[in-house]
Amino acid sequence: MRERLRTLWREWGSPVAFALLVTQFGATAVAVDGVSMAPGLRDGEWLAVPKMEGWAHRAGLGEYTRGDVVVFKPPREVPASWTHGYRGVTLPWAYRPYLVKRVIGQPGDRVRLDRGELYLNGKQVAQAWTLPFWEETCLDRTSPVASFPEATVPPNTYFVMGDNRSPGGSLDSRSFGLVPVRDIAGRAVASLWPLRVPEVQTPPCGGEQVDARGSGRWNPRLLKPPADLR
Repeated sequence: MRERLRTLWREWGSPVAFALLVTQFGATAVAVDGVSMAPGLRDGEWLAVPKMEGWAHRAGLGEYTRGDVVVFKPPREVPASWTHGYRGVTLPWAYRPYLVKRVIGQPGDRVRLDRGELYLNGKQVAQAWTLPFWEETCLDRTSPVASFPEATVPPNTYFVMGDNRSPGGSLDSRSFGLVPVRDIAGRAVASLWPLRVPEVQTPPCGGEQVDARGSGRWNPRLLKPPADLR
């Protein structure tokens, strides 16, 4: 019996324990689900998320910076952020899905939005990483979330937004408020998959999908904060 238990541990226990250790304290891969981060991140991309940095920030060591792409769960108190859907399957229970968004305001920042134009600490941000893409056809300048008065981000929270600036393109801090650091799993540092993506994207005005076409380009890359937000 003892020998059988040793064999089971060698064959199953040790690999499972190692996998848990890696996913909890090493790194994990997270899929982008939807087009809320278009044009920079596409539906179906897989992102690498180191875990140790997330643990450190939740313990009060360091903080995320403007422009970081973070993986988090939306606030528990906001019913609109819960969902029954998972990759096309309707579940009998609601849950808080992990979301992928960009940090716009870190603790102490003053954030304001005026008809789609972003202001940080009193200065207008060019938003070159996303605004020109959406200005071509369907930049949201009139909906309730396209403008809000200046607010200061409190300690241990972050203001996040998706890069999709079309009407209803992203459920983010404009709708559910600030994200506590305790709810952030980590920062996405690289896109790993797919290896190639279509070169051209067309904004989805009134639709859910981005029209992508072209011969394709090499996709794996490091995810660096936009220069406009540094």
